Amino acid sequence: MSDALPENAPPRRTALDSVHRALGATMTDFAGWDMPLRYGSERDEHHAVRTRAGLFDLSHMGEITVTGPQAGELLDYALVGNLSAVKAGRARYTMICDENGGILDDLIVYRLADGRESTYMVVANASNAQVVLDALVARQAGFDAAVRDDRDAYALLAVQGPKAHGVLASLTDADLEGLKYYAGLPGTVAGVPALIARTGYTGEDGFELFAAPQDAEKLWQALLSAGEGEGLVPCGLSCRDTLRLEAGMPLYGHELTRATTPFDAGQGRVVKFEKTTNDGRFVGRDALEAAAERAAATPPRVLVGLVAEGRRVPRAGFPVVTADGTRIGEVTSGAPSPTLGKPIAMVYVDAAHAAPGTEGVAVDIRGTHEPYAVVALPFYKRER
Repeated sequence: MSDALPENAPPRRTALDSVHRALGATMTDFAGWDMPLRYGSERDEHHAVRTRAGLFDLSHMGEITVTGPQAGELLDYALVGNLSAVKAGRARYTMICDENGGILDDLIVYRLADGRESTYMVVANASNAQVVLDALVARQAGFDAAVRDDRDAYALLAVQGPKAHGVLASLTDADLEGLKYYAGLPGTVAGVPALIARTGYTGEDGFELFAAPQDAEKLWQALLSAGEGEGLVPCGLSCRDTLRLEAGMPLYGHELTRATTPFDAGQGRVVKFEKTTNDGRFVGRDALEAAAERAAATPPRVLVGLVAEGRRVPRAGFPVVTADGTRIGEVTSGAPSPTLGKPIAMVYVDAAHAAPGTEGVAVDIRGTHEPYAVVALPFYKRER
């Protein structure tokens, strides 16, 4: 059963909608939500995250709670990862696939509690939240575990950038120093109860804060005020996309699709064939074993980076070609890079043209073959 929005339904609004409009944000319909695209210059917002800090409203993401004595076993069966092995307070990047090994979504799963009432929070992409919920409910049969749609129970704010730690530390007594990457702990921020997670999608250090929607505005204003002296600015989805692209992070619908297995996407590491719960069974296992064998025998297409020699920007779907016009791949994501000062793209190409420095590679931009340099991903990596 699905409670997806009917066609032509107006987009949903987050608890911070009036705040975004008061700040003059340019709003856009994204995955059925009215979301801030930018507040001013997306380039300035991008540079703020790289050099100082940015504040994001990510309340369109989909939270699904899985709880019960066999919650871990259910997730081991439903997802490709070994979630029962995740300790309370930690998180794991994983994927959910169909029986054919195609990716339905990539996810972050937080383990909130262990023991008899083991509890996990599955965070899905906004465009796939209903698909993930429906799949988990369908795969729940036979497990002593419950699946609950908690999309309306949370607002999600993110503070990202080198100054993010200082901004958040001024508002909480939580042990941020001891909070590892891909970990989360309950605490209060500016008096607001929240799950504080050290996760993000920008390539920078930062935190994601899950709080009740009625507390979202108080939390947002407190973070803005605390970040004033640190140069923190509100940021929209546009700069979030260029940030994740520079960091080489895949985006569902671009690098990841139902027609792509984790092995096709160079993400085979997330598939854990060695898990022992459910006698090793999980949805898509047979297809994924075959995909792993194909990848080992014949190198598949490879996800690499391209950096432009000129100024023209490649877009998703543009062909990647050799000097004689032979098609060798396709652009999955492309944009001007504020950090590099040049257009960049993530592309799938055949293995023969995937090595960094490969010559003679171009992108067909409306009939003109624009030269590009092949580079390893990511384009940008922060200093630790």
